[in-house]
Amino acid sequence: MKKILHVTSSPRGEASNSNKLGNKIVEKIQSRYPGSTVTVNDVVDTKYAHIEAELLGAFMGTGDASVARHSDAAVEQVETADIIVISVPLYNFSIPSALKAWIDHIVRAGRTFSYATGKPEGLLKGKKVYLAIASKGVYSDGPMKNFDFSEPYLRFILGFIGLTDVTTYRIEGDGMVENAVENGLASVEIL
Repeated sequence: MKKILHVTSSPRGEASNSNKLGNKIVEKIQSRYPGSTVTVNDVVDTKYAHIEAELLGAFMGTGDASVARHSDAAVEQVETADIIVISVPLYNFSIPSALKAWIDHIVRAGRTFSYATGKPEGLLKGKKVYLAIASKGVYSDGPMKNFDFSEPYLRFILGFIGLTDVTTYRIEGDGMVENAVENGLASVEIL
């Protein structure tokens, strides 16, 4: 039995290809690990605040700690999850701002990373992450590959906090490539 955290970041809800792909990954995980629990964090609905002085003060322990309650809850979700699935629509070659705001809330000194040894060390270890990336264009290979800033950024920032076991699945070229959605969904394998 696993604790699964599914982070969604598309305002399109069930019509979103990234959510469809993320849901397929969650379904396959639940099939492999019966009895697993799923927590869904729709970062569009949660509306994480952008980083401002008051929130930074709370993070650094110099301000009102209650201001960081959404951040604390987000970090706790990540800390308690065994498996994290992040559904990501590719917007303007990168991740949606709602997902970036969530990331800003979970990348926390002393909670998810530390410089105690003089160099950065991720504190979230031993977790599996799946990225479910959807795009209208094809970015995993070919001439547009250099314009995908979502996967490289997510791999870096997740690795920075200790989440280094990352597998990516994609639905790409919907509307351009025949059966793009079906092919993307069919590619999901949980080993």
